[in-house]
Amino acid sequence: MMQLIEEHIRVAVIFGPGDRIRPVWFDWRRRKYEIRQVTSRWEERQGAATLFHFAVSDGATLFELTYNATAHAWRLATVDAQ
Repeated sequence: MMQLIEEHIRVAVIFGPGDRIRPVWFDWRRRKYEIRQVTSRWEERQGAATLFHFAVSDGATLFELTYNATAHAWRLATVDAQ
């Protein structure tokens, strides 16, 4: 079951050519999560802001991370803690 979180988080990323962004790990509630797989990515516009969404897994749990390219801010949107 997906659980809505919507909390700011700290994310380590690798920026590649163009708009390529690959999250590597993130901190949430004083715990570090290593990202083992990016299962999906998409982008959307909210007014003037571009939001990049990443569905990622640490091997046990599925998370949705969102990067606001205008505000340069990361949020943990949802968690699927089956």
